[in-house]
Amino acid sequence: MFGRDPWGGSLEISNADSATDDDRSRDLDRAALMRQLDETQQSWLLAGPGDQAGKKKKKYVDLGCVVLDRKIFMWTVGTILGLGVFIGFVMMIVKLVPHKRPPPPPPDQYTQALHKALMFFNAQRSGPLPKHNGVSWRGNSCMKDGLSDSTVRRSLVGGFYDAGDAIKFNYPMAWSMTMLSWSVIEYKAKYEAIGELDHIKELIKWGTDYILKTFNSSADTIDRIVAQVGVGDTSKGSSQPNDHYCWMRPEDIDYKRPVTECHSCSDLASEMAAALAAASIVFKDSKTYSDKLVKGAKALYKFGRLTRGRYSPNGSDQAIFYNSTSYWDEFVWGGAWMYFATGNNSYLTIATAPGMAKHAGAYWFGSPNYGVFTWDDKLPGAQVLLSRLRLFLSPGYPYEEILRTFHNQTDNVMCSYLPLFNSFNFTKGGLIQLNHGGPQPLQYAVNAAFLASLYSDYLEAADTPGWYCGPNFYTTEVLRKFARSQLNLFNLQLDYILGKNPLKTSYVVGFGNKYPKRPHHRGASIPHNGVKYGCKGGFKWRETKKANPNILVGAMVAGPDRHDGFKDVRTNYNYTEPTLAANAGLVAALISIADIPTGRYSIDKNTIFSAIPPMFPTPPPPPSAWKP
Repeated sequence: MFGRDPWGGSLEISNADSATDDDRSRDLDRAALMRQLDETQQSWLLAGPGDQAGKKKKKYVDLGCVVLDRKIFMWTVGTILGLGVFIGFVMMIVKLVPHKRPPPPPPDQYTQALHKALMFFNAQRSGPLPKHNGVSWRGNSCMKDGLSDSTVRRSLVGGFYDAGDAIKFNYPMAWSMTMLSWSVIEYKAKYEAIGELDHIKELIKWGTDYILKTFNSSADTIDRIVAQVGVGDTSKGSSQPNDHYCWMRPEDIDYKRPVTECHSCSDLASEMAAALAAASIVFKDSKTYSDKLVKGAKALYKFGRLTRGRYSPNGSDQAIFYNSTSYWDEFVWGGAWMYFATGNNSYLTIATAPGMAKHAGAYWFGSPNYGVFTWDDKLPGAQVLLSRLRLFLSPGYPYEEILRTFHNQTDNVMCSYLPLFNSFNFTKGGLIQLNHGGPQPLQYAVNAAFLASLYSDYLEAADTPGWYCGPNFYTTEVLRKFARSQLNLFNLQLDYILGKNPLKTSYVVGFGNKYPKRPHHRGASIPHNGVKYGCKGGFKWRETKKANPNILVGAMVAGPDRHDGFKDVRTNYNYTEPTLAANAGLVAALISIADIPTGRYSIDKNTIFSAIPPMFPTPPPPPSAWKP
């Protein structure tokens, strides 16, 4: 059947497949729409679903939110990948090709002085020296100490000589080891950063190994300890050779070296306990050795508490050279270190007993030596140490009252160090006179510098900006300036011990352009030339005005007088003799002040508390779930 097509031409109508009215209407609309479209658009509309998909795939890329021309898309992707490969290639070349890095900034002068100060301990070693000792003019010495004494008959080989002689005084030696250990506990990261951690730990172990020989360290209870090896008293006119009567290299000593023991020496025993306890924290990662140190410390502190007495009775050799005025301060000092090493509250109870503090001089505010930290008076150091406990752990009752007292008194001591309070005189050159114009002032100045610098680090780590001196508030930077003023910087000027003084001389041998050339020291003053000089044979080297043939690197000499005067003469030990205790204070002060970046805080806040259990009871577990 054919019908008329209104658009022109004939229209065939199939009877078998006739369209409905709706179909015809749709066809008419479609035809009308096609007349308005261009050729490409018509091809899209007329093409079947399969044909449209094929053409779109070839020419365009559908990214979901946008349709892109396929050529543009491929060019963009290729460009990005090419740039990525090129950048990666350039980075690989940069990494593989050697190139110069800017050198690290040079160490500050505190760090430089510290390296040298530690070497003094190498020069003071007694016994068989390690191959890496680093002091070419020293050798094995006093290899029969203890064994040649008929009353002892055991090896006391090792340890450190005290000063320019060859005597081993255990009282200041133990204090020196405590100070070195304290500095490592607080500033371990600094030592590690400058490559001295292994060195100072080796020095500490050299000292503690010897201390362990001076008593029965395997026993829980002891009845005696060795006080010293060697004798120095020459006041009685005896011609018997000893360590002060003779001027010999330690390697050449052939006279008898008697051993002095004590049976009631609370001060010495408690200081030795402090040394071993502090070192046990330093070596806490070596459990066997740390436990050995703690065991020995317990026996020593127990011995000191049970057998009351001073180690230096009147007229003894100990009283002449290192007299102890009291043992109460050692009870506080040793008790504090025993608590940190063991976590046993019984030691803290002793250290914070009100009566103990009173006997130790905690309330002697009018005393001229109040706040002066020395190998004899440990109370100022003990107060700083226990203030640390209050600042960071705050154990509360029943310790809070005396800890608050120690904390307040530490604040007062820090105030007394500042020139504006006139508690102590200062020389015109700026050196504090903690020993009131007496000889050998530098050892007291470095100890005060260490406490001031350390306490300022405590306050900073506890987020405390400063402290009060009466109604006036002072920032922690004030303490740092005081500490630096005794070592190097004060108001941005070079300072006293390291060179800023009226004589423009460094008092640390080997540091700076000008330093003492004639330290009062037997080993350094006698040539290491293979010739053995007998007891009196070495005196020609003592009396000569020539500089010492061997440089005693890092030794801090005794220092100037109260008028800033200094005589570089070997025969006057009040000017030129270095000591173990003085250099221990110097090392501690230098590491505390040295500008060595280690993190947010200068100190290690937590290691000293590693043996202390949680301060408060563990809360009970939550109740079990309710069941109907």
